[in-house]
Amino acid sequence: MTTFLETVIAHTQDELSRRRAAVPIDALRAQIEGPPPAPRFFDGLAAPGMSLIAEMKRASPSKGAIQAGARVAPIVQAYADAGASAISVLTEPKWFQGSLDDLATAHATVDIPLLRKDFIVDEYQLVEARVIGASAALLIVAAFSTARELAAMIEMATRIGLDTLVEVHDEREAAIAQSVGAAIIGINNRDLHSLEVDLSTSFRVRAQIAPGTIVVAESGITTRDDVRALEEAGVDAILVGEALMGVGNPAATAAELLGRTS
Repeated sequence: MTTFLETVIAHTQDELSRRRAAVPIDALRAQIEGPPPAPRFFDGLAAPGMSLIAEMKRASPSKGAIQAGARVAPIVQAYADAGASAISVLTEPKWFQGSLDDLATAHATVDIPLLRKDFIVDEYQLVEARVIGASAALLIVAAFSTARELAAMIEMATRIGLDTLVEVHDEREAAIAQSVGAAIIGINNRDLHSLEVDLSTSFRVRAQIAPGTIVVAESGITTRDDVRALEEAGVDAILVGEALMGVGNPAATAAELLGRTS
């Protein structure tokens, strides 16, 4: 039986073929101008205390529409004003209702680091992210057949000035991420095959990650108590989307999660 991850990667590869035909990678690479965006994604997460990666996300395959008509600019500005260290922008169109235009709008609106969050399996997507102004790109360990393929993608990203958030779902994947030298590891509490969420995944896998690595907890984080427990377990940052996009005042919710309310 084909899993969700396998389905979305197959769809992504089909879309990539069309984009490559329209704009070859050499022509796309020629559009990279100047040094990488500053500040770096890594630096934003390495600051003392819990960092927040606030996510711009209109929909998800598990929840359906979260905020279908959401406009990027006011949301990412609210996140920046609330003290987010970085912003994750979903660019996958079919299941998450995102686009590269969303990333471009975020880049034009705020000056904090941006993460391109998508099912990235090809160098072409990294170059797209860099051209538009992202500081980092998501790489999912389970999307690659071998550790060598993952390592090659990390190297490609580094070469064009992108940090990478390397996403894992269990101890085996965390070992792979560490074996290829991932500087930032994200622990996704959502199983990308079943789409079920288990917050305990972050606590279990965090214990297997060596000191010196930036660790991000992703998915299923909804309360200040969740954040406090994750920080006590040694997690450096949280990536939150649905808990922010599904409320009327995302800035207030972000501040509450970080314990910055008066």
